[in-house]
Amino acid sequence: MARIRIFDSPAALARVLAGHIARTLAAHPTLVLGLATGRTPIPLYRELVRHHTAGRADFSRATTFNLDEFLGVSAKDPRSYYAFMAKHLFDHVNLSPRRIHFLNGAVRPGRDVQRECDRYERAIERAGGIDVQILGLGMNGHIGFNEPARALVARTHCTRLKPATRRANASLFGNRVGAVPREALSMGMATILHAKRIVLLATGSTKARCVERMIAGPVTPRLPASFLQLHANVEVWLDRPAASNLEG
Repeated sequence: MARIRIFDSPAALARVLAGHIARTLAAHPTLVLGLATGRTPIPLYRELVRHHTAGRADFSRATTFNLDEFLGVSAKDPRSYYAFMAKHLFDHVNLSPRRIHFLNGAVRPGRDVQRECDRYERAIERAGGIDVQILGLGMNGHIGFNEPARALVARTHCTRLKPATRRANASLFGNRVGAVPREALSMGMATILHAKRIVLLATGSTKARCVERMIAGPVTPRLPASFLQLHANVEVWLDRPAASNLEG
């Protein structure tokens, strides 16, 4: 059973989780963090920057792996997920650049894509695995870019994005859905489930039904987040609107 924590607001959730991560870093300076992009974790990253600025969070020996990246978009592209993370976290804390790990969206289509996915799996393995994986929750139940499907690819792979996912990312591309890449690279669900600890964040009433299905529904590739039920150390951190279908 996932451990569920409910907060009055996204800001309160972010404050508590950032404090917890800062204390974990103090106890385990070589922590390996799995990170997510999207609007939901932005308050968390803001709070982590605040902790670092105040001298309460040292990232100098930590290692990070991000979940996903658009295919055909380089790290230098301001629309990339790498640029998103640099804007909200990397440029403001003392993470060593060599300890920041990202999928290379600029690889050539074809065989190089599989090589890149294999490289990422080996990098995670060399780091000793992910200690704490932070996740968001897509409107259609996707985790990373693991989209609903008849079956899921276990390990890091190239995936075709659903229209809803492309619409959700349009703000990075001038609000032009047609400019959002149709494919992306993503950790697979098995890769994610190998993390020692998983913390999923969901905020807002639009996530309430998906949260309910993730926690109380069947495990199904039609809702990739439901596979978190199979992990022994999962926490689900929610604000009250996101938890509304669980209460009462």
